[in-house]
Amino acid sequence: MTRVLFVCLGNICRSPTAHGVFEQKIKAQGLDKRIEVDSAGTASWHQGNPPDSRSIRAAKGRGYALDHLRARQVTVSDFDQFDYILAMDANNLADLEVMCPAHFTGHLGLFLAFGGASEKEVPDPYHGGEAGFQHVLDLVEDACDGLIQNIVNR
Repeated sequence: MTRVLFVCLGNICRSPTAHGVFEQKIKAQGLDKRIEVDSAGTASWHQGNPPDSRSIRAAKGRGYALDHLRARQVTVSDFDQFDYILAMDANNLADLEVMCPAHFTGHLGLFLAFGGASEKEVPDPYHGGEAGFQHVLDLVEDACDGLIQNIVNR
């Protein structure tokens, strides 16, 4: 079993979007018995809350469900449970690097490294309005496809 954790700041927009998209893509490819997915935030502000309604609406428009997800904060024990811990931006990655125990042997890095976009970070959609949430979905869909290929080919 390969386990993937997507991480952003609050776990209410970018990481749950990646979680929901990846979850559906692996299920569609029959990989859901081989790959597990979760998401978390580096901050605790939204624990237990569903994703932002704009994320849910944008994802639903493309056929992805996010409304079953609930925010949680990343913990040190996540490094023992996940093979891939993927940050949405450099700030999230820096926070994760501080938490990362020396024994972690999985992949810790930026999520978009698995995609073909020129952008290195998933931007915060709050600053781009509805178009920002659509742009996040574009980036996430592409990087999810690359991540699946990486896992299948390793």
